[in-house]
Parts: sequence; structure tokens; C-alpha cells
Amino acid sequence: MQEGCTVNQTVKYIAKKWTLLILLELYKGDKHTRRFSELKNCLDGITQKVLSARLKELNKEGLIENRVDDRSFPVKSEYVLTESGLEIIDIVKDMKRWALKWKITNLECSYQDCSECVL
Repeated sequence: MQEGCTVNQTVKYIAKKWTLLILLELYKGDKHTRRFSELKNCLDGITQKVLSARLKELNKEGLIENRVDDRSFPVKSEYVLTESGLEIIDIVKDMKRWALKWKITNLECSYQDCSECVL
């Protein structure tokens, strides 16, 4: 596969550890929004450094947006899925349906809507 291939370029950031789980946690958040500390608490085992790096990458790719509210102290920063990020969730749901149908027997993960999933 060539370096400039669209699939190759997309896989480079989507396939990184934690990336899809971060997107799913944002999807499950109120209005698809979560603060850094909420994401850190939901993603057992992720380090602050990795979470920060992935959030920067996802923001750069346009899948999430960092909204900063500096009207109060401390400054409130939230991450929210963009339209592009919401479309990736549809792809993740398709992958989940495929996995439940063909490859994975996981009764704990029988929810069809990832927003209800307890991961």
C-alpha cells in the first residue's frame, strides 16, 4: 500500500491505541461532550500524556473540537465530537454489529447503540 493512500493515512491515526475508545467515550457524554478528567476516569489505564496526545491528534484531524470557556475560574475546557467524529461512530457501530454477528461472543457487549454501552 502506498504511503499517500487515503486508507493508509486514515488508519495511521484511527488505529492508534485508545483513539476509538476516546471517540466512543465522547459519544456517550452529554451532548457528545466530556472534560479531560471525565475521559481520564472513563478510560482505565490510559495515561494523561497519551490522552493529551490523542486528543490533540483527533482535534488536528477534525474529529473533535476543544471548547474553552474562560468566563470563569478555573477555565473550563471540554472536548466535543464534530460532525466528522459522529460519522466515525457510525462506522464503529457497523464494526460492532459485524463483530457480534461473526467473530466475537461477548454478552456484556450486546448493546446495539454504543451510547448505551457500558464498555
